[in-house]
Amino acid sequence: MTAKAKRLARNYPVPQNRDDCDRMIRELGDMRRSLARIEADMNDNLAKIKERFETKAEPLRDKANELVEGIETWCAANRDVITNGNKVKFARLKNGEVKWRSRPPKVTIRGVDAVIEALLALGLSRFIRTKEEINRDAILDEPEAVKTVKGISIGSEGEDFVIEPFEQDLSPENAKAGA
Repeated sequence: MTAKAKRLARNYPVPQNRDDCDRMIRELGDMRRSLARIEADMNDNLAKIKERFETKAEPLRDKANELVEGIETWCAANRDVITNGNKVKFARLKNGEVKWRSRPPKVTIRGVDAVIEALLALGLSRFIRTKEEINRDAILDEPEAVKTVKGISIGSEGEDFVIEPFEQDLSPENAKAGA
């Protein structure tokens, strides 16, 4: 069954005239606003729940951080002994392991233009990457210039159907009355 057939097989209300369509758009707007209120209420409740559990977890998190710092301090002071003279980068204890892991190297560059100039001056152009790529934005700006180029086609990504029920914000004096 195709997607279009599935869509046609579903049972949903279809307006029979312009007034029906307009009424359904109003109803859709009402539903979207109700959903937004429900979502806002949910987020308010989630914020309260999260705060309650964060407050409960904070002392445990602080104590865990203290334990980590203490364990790391003891292990650093005793590293030579617990790693068999630094022959390994871990130590197995009764209740777990401690490990030292080297982070991978990274390159930091400050002042890209000056670094490129310095590399070129030293004959180290192998450390400079040149990247050629097609400028799609330029093609969209001048589609006629490339219409004969094989491999380039310009098309639309399709069409979206959008329903936007009209909504009004409260004017400042009305907003105060509702508060």
